[in-house]
Amino acid sequence: MNRFYVKRGTRLLFMVIPFMVLVFLLSYLPLSGWVYAFFNYKPGLPIGIHNFVGFDNFKMIIQDRYALNDILRVLRNTFAMSLLGLVTSPLPMIFAVFLNEIRHISYRRIVQTLTTIPNFISWVLVFAVAYAMFSVGDGFLNRILLRWNLINQGIPFLSGKDHTWIGMWAWGTWKGLGWSSIMYIAALMSIDQEQYEAARVDGAGRFACMWHITLPGLLPTYFVLLILQIANFINNGMEQYFVFQHAINREYIEVLDLYVYNQGIAGINYSHAIAVSMLKSVVSLVLLFAANNGSKIFRKESIF
Repeated sequence: MNRFYVKRGTRLLFMVIPFMVLVFLLSYLPLSGWVYAFFNYKPGLPIGIHNFVGFDNFKMIIQDRYALNDILRVLRNTFAMSLLGLVTSPLPMIFAVFLNEIRHISYRRIVQTLTTIPNFISWVLVFAVAYAMFSVGDGFLNRILLRWNLINQGIPFLSGKDHTWIGMWAWGTWKGLGWSSIMYIAALMSIDQEQYEAARVDGAGRFACMWHITLPGLLPTYFVLLILQIANFINNGMEQYFVFQHAINREYIEVLDLYVYNQGIAGINYSHAIAVSMLKSVVSLVLLFAANNGSKIFRKESIF
């Protein structure tokens, strides 16, 4: 029996090794680039000819008033958009619950397909659609409003800076709602169907079953995903904000990841950008452990 378990464990280990190699190559090997944060590095030149500055790039984040103001500004934007995501985090679960209640299977599949497809569209194409619909000069919506004499001039839906956070949240929700609900749709399959049958025998209606059986059955999945979302609180990504940014809304749309790109890749302050990225990773790690400890206290469960 012991020989059987050893053989089975060895086989599973060999199955996992390719994925461990990929994780190492894509997630851990790039961390060697953090060494540039301790040099006054200029891209394109060997690191050996640059001056070693130690923690000067980290000190500049706090000591330089302009750099500190920029960090506080992008942190404000990052926290605002992440909070919007946390507040609306139940939306994929609610969407999955109502999608599961559609009795017509073909219609349900059509709705699920149409809401999942946007996840596979690049943000460049999403912005092209947004521009075609909401631009001032050629936008479909402005043309309709002007033709019906509802407005006197085009409304700058994309070029204005007002409601930038709400707009970015709306586009992100439209793009990712269907894909995010897949985890909950899979979790629905694990709920014991006998509970629904017993509830219907006792006279429970559809909404009563949803409230007392479906939602409690999805809550464990929701809390695990919520903890992971809290751990990624300051990791908003940059593709969405990069394609929607312009000179007018940059003050409100530049999140931490986009700031690192603008400073390092698009700008010349490469070492400073890496230092900011390192601090972001440390904060994310702290948030992960804090969220996990909170789960241990309130749910008596840990995710790792």
